[in-house]
Amino acid sequence: MVIDDSSTIRRSAEIFLSQAGYQVVLAEDGFDALAKINDHHPALVFCDILMPRLDGYQTCALIKKSARFHATPVLMLSSKDGLFDRARGAMVGASAYLTKPFSKDSLLAAVREHATHEHDAGKS
Repeated sequence: MVIDDSSTIRRSAEIFLSQAGYQVVLAEDGFDALAKINDHHPALVFCDILMPRLDGYQTCALIKKSARFHATPVLMLSSKDGLFDRARGAMVGASAYLTKPFSKDSLLAAVREHATHEHDAGKS
């Protein structure tokens, strides 16, 4: 799942991940993501930090508080690469931190490193 209010970022991530054979669910913001996460059970969530209404930290914290999804890896996406942002991401349970703009290689490497393998069998 890719959560970002930028359609450009969502589209880039979708292309990179789809080409690599992953199913991709897109969400425009935290509320959109929380509505979709139950239906799709993503193996991994990429979450932008700066979003309207519900920011990435709040979205990540809500996913981690959920009994069903607390084990789902959440990777923060940000155009800022600050220590404070990384620390705050870690505090809300983020597994890793990716700086935008990301390359296809860095995105796929992050998926390989953090995606839960139990979902791989169900990937069509």
